Amino acid sequence: MPKSPNQKLKLLVLMNYLMEETDEQNAVSLAQLQEELERCGISAERKSVYDDLDALRRWGLDVKFERGRGYFIASREFELPELKLLVDAVQSSRFITQKKTLSLIRKIEGLCSVHEAKLLQRQVYVAGRVKTMNESVYYNVDELSAAISGDRQIGFRYFNYGIDKSRQYRHDGARYEVSPFALIWDDENYYLLAWDESAARMKHYRVDKMSDIEPLERARCGKEEFAQMDMSSYAQKVFGMFAGEVQKVWLRMARHLVGAVVDRFGRDVPITPDGEDYFTVTLDVVVSPQFYAWVFGFGADAEILAPASVRRGAAETLRSIAGKYR
Repeated sequence: MPKSPNQKLKLLVLMNYLMEETDEQNAVSLAQLQEELERCGISAERKSVYDDLDALRRWGLDVKFERGRGYFIASREFELPELKLLVDAVQSSRFITQKKTLSLIRKIEGLCSVHEAKLLQRQVYVAGRVKTMNESVYYNVDELSAAISGDRQIGFRYFNYGIDKSRQYRHDGARYEVSPFALIWDDENYYLLAWDESAARMKHYRVDKMSDIEPLERARCGKEEFAQMDMSSYAQKVFGMFAGEVQKVWLRMARHLVGAVVDRFGRDVPITPDGEDYFTVTLDVVVSPQFYAWVFGFGADAEILAPASVRRGAAETLRSIAGKYR
């Protein structure tokens, strides 16, 4: 019998069918494998299929056989719980638009069998979630990463949303030119940490509010300043990505708030008991309206003790807010 033009695709067809249709709970028989090959115009004798399955095993595909069930893929690059974590991460990421979220989840489903993909689909609750309106943010991250690895400054335009939800470009649409150094995930948003040479300091920019990004020919500035930063703890100190000088702030808090402090600053933060109901803690933070908001969120159970300037700032902020409700 002359070989069909598709005969060279035999191993690929077998592998693809096993990857799509089987897992530890779902197996296929030798007859089903032969039927799939015949459907693709490939002759399939039993012995040749056995040989092909052995070849796939030698190549590294974890093909198992169980009497009474058949052949199936026993293990994959990603386990189902890992894929569920990826789906959850994509769903909860506000910077990924709804359209891109659904596209990414479909690709994640392709990493498991069609049967396991149905289990992932039960987790998909994208409609109605708050997502960014900027479809290009997905590609902005790629542009920024390339500029960082290529040691290039970037130019871009920066915008906020107006009352009619349209883009309102800052600086009358003039382009920003900065040296990008790091991408930071904070409070469900992506931020770019970049050196602004004209201001001689590091600044933050919301990635989903950047547009028309392009690399410049100039090499980055601010490398010495970035080298002095401890990026492993940077996001802990900065609230709402408000840049500024890091200060040591001393707080007194109710004991039931230890978990809130550990969640934000990690387990290494020094905590000292203060009586039976309170503790004190010294934190390295950038003082900003968002830091005050974090403290105020605990009501009377949290108090800024020092330094005096930060304590006064908290009092002034509270008076300003209270004035709105008189």
